[in-house]
Amino acid sequence: MTNILREAMEQVETLPEATQESIAEALIGHVKKVGHLRGELQKGIDSLNRGEGEELDIEDVIGRARAIHGSR
Repeated sequence: MTNILREAMEQVETLPEATQESIAEALIGHVKKVGHLRGELQKGIDSLNRGEGEELDIEDVIGRARAIHGSR
């Protein structure tokens, strides 16, 4: 465990039990999301390593992203 995480856990220990539970649930949820993302990234890397990748039209990718998320 890193020093900063250890420090955070020590601070959490001083909080009421219900707050500790809430923080723990949020942290576990975050860790699960990170684990899922890592797995998805590894699938993509494995696919590229097998030569299954294809060239993208970057203008099309940007256009679709802007359509979904709005222009910035």
